[in-house]
Amino acid sequence: MSREARHTLLLLLGGALARIALDGTFLRYVRPDHRWLLLGAGVAMILLAGLALWRERRAPEHDDHAGPDRHVPWLLLLPVLALALVPPPALGADAVTRAGDANPIAATATFDPLPRGLPEPPLGEVVARAVAGPAGGLDGREVAVTGFVVRRGAAVDLVRLHIACCAADARPHRLHLAGDTGTPQQDTWLRVRGHVEPGSATAANRFVPTLVVTSVQVVPAPPDPYEY
Repeated sequence: MSREARHTLLLLLGGALARIALDGTFLRYVRPDHRWLLLGAGVAMILLAGLALWRERRAPEHDDHAGPDRHVPWLLLLPVLALALVPPPALGADAVTRAGDANPIAATATFDPLPRGLPEPPLGEVVARAVAGPAGGLDGREVAVTGFVVRRGAAVDLVRLHIACCAADARPHRLHLAGDTGTPQQDTWLRVRGHVEPGSATAANRFVPTLVVTSVQVVPAPPDPYEY
């Protein structure tokens, strides 16, 4: 591969990073506060590649050689094509199935009171409150929760993935849905109203609380599919 081709590939890769940082696609992979890191990396690659191309045009060198690594730089084209042609989707039901059935349990069990009216806390918070029992403040309260469907045979769970840094460390938080949920398919996003069955999150069921459904609404997938 020529030096100009290598610099062009670096330019394309930097452009791909800058693009996903600007159009929001990066939210499928990392936290929102990583936008500027990706944008900075993309801009730096573009500037370095542009400078290298400019220097090649002014003072071309002909020291390219056909070594055993001559095809390696072309590997840079793979992430560019993936991001440009077929951007990988956010993690969904398949990732949850591979992660297992248990909910991760937070060490803390102190919560602020739920607001009046119909609160809509993050799904992970609902799980943590349910595990905490009466201290979580869910008893007798109807809540609205948004997540995607994971089916286990006839059972329907509502799930949201929590990430600390990026999609590679994603952990699922799940609620088991009881009542009339219809027949939602895997990965369908729902906004569900209901109340958590007291005492339903136990070690015996791997700390998966049951949400008794009062209404279900199909909603579009949010731009930012993860919780933090």
